[in-house]
Amino acid sequence: MTDIHDEHGVLTLLRSHRSIRKFTDEKLSDEVVAELVRCGTSAATSSNLQATTVIRVRRPEVLERIAEVAGGQQQIVDTGAFLVWCADLDRTRRACEAAGGTMTTGMTEQFIIATVDVALAAQNAVVAAEVLGYGICYIGAIRNDPQVVADLLELPYHVYPVFGLCIGVPDQDPEVKPRLPTAVTLKQEVYSDDEAAQIEAYDDTVRAYYRSRTGGTKESCWTEEMARLTDGERRPHMREFLARRGFELR
Repeated sequence: MTDIHDEHGVLTLLRSHRSIRKFTDEKLSDEVVAELVRCGTSAATSSNLQATTVIRVRRPEVLERIAEVAGGQQQIVDTGAFLVWCADLDRTRRACEAAGGTMTTGMTEQFIIATVDVALAAQNAVVAAEVLGYGICYIGAIRNDPQVVADLLELPYHVYPVFGLCIGVPDQDPEVKPRLPTAVTLKQEVYSDDEAAQIEAYDDTVRAYYRSRTGGTKESCWTEEMARLTDGERRPHMREFLARRGFELR
């Protein structure tokens, strides 16, 4: 197969992803949410672990509290459906015990495959949502205080909230944020870092994007954003929190 045909527009859809932060007041039906989660959990899963649990949150007071944890992100309250995607090894433990075994806990590999399972499932659900015309916004900021979220959702030991996800009818049409050139992220045979010129050009593209999106009020580029993101500790509480949840990472 040498030619690329996008007969159904799937490739175009994937390249057109935007985060949506303003939604109409239309709520998603239970049937739609169930179908999106069904599509999500049809994703690849390591050794059939299926370590994903999804919790739909509707109670206004809980949504408000989660929005507060996430730095005041109002889309959590306004979205058509807010889902918290959890890495769940408690179900695995119960399955192991039902079969007469005892789950060995705290292994780093368990943490990795459970977290990857959740990410794969959520992205499948996101693609399904966008196929249906909905917009989405991942909310990693629930990890600002994951214990509050775990308490609100009554998560058992061996379960942790990986991220939230807003899904709803878009009430905005933002530009697509430019991504790094494929020539930077796709290597041939071995790793190489001879990409300075391409990243410099990408910085110019990102500067133009921010100027356009903010009407000239934001002047930044990708390398500057990465410096702000990585220069200093970010959510250092996560290691202790995960250990308390049974993810000791040994």
